[in-house]
Amino acid sequence: MASKNPQSAGNRRKARECALQILYQIDVSGHTATEALHAFWQNFQPEVDVAEFASALVTGVVEKQEDIDKRIQEASHHWKLERMARVDRNVLRLAVFELLFRDDIPKKVTLNEAIEIAKRFGTEDSGSFINGVLDHISASVTKE
Repeated sequence: MASKNPQSAGNRRKARECALQILYQIDVSGHTATEALHAFWQNFQPEVDVAEFASALVTGVVEKQEDIDKRIQEASHHWKLERMARVDRNVLRLAVFELLFRDDIPKKVTLNEAIEIAKRFGTEDSGSFINGVLDHISASVTKE
């Protein structure tokens, strides 16, 4: 069976960056995943595999958000989700979804991608913050 994941690392990164932007939009606007995806794809038209992977990530995060947020809250000592920067919070949600619910994505890839995306879209401290929280969460994940 063919995988719906983008084949190149560059396309996977683009998809994760799109997913982050859509999750951020949901967080700010309160729109549903369907509304946010529709609005985003009307304005941006990436390659089909990028759009499919990004959409799958967004849908998965939204569906599992309660479990994901609980794991983030448990791992982020002294930080409530509501007080985290929106970019950081959504990078964490995306990465935790991949760690917990996407067996086809290696743990190391998820961690590296989350840190790099946080550095690009977040603050000067985002990369180390994301790394610390994900280190704690990934320790309990058994996949490679």
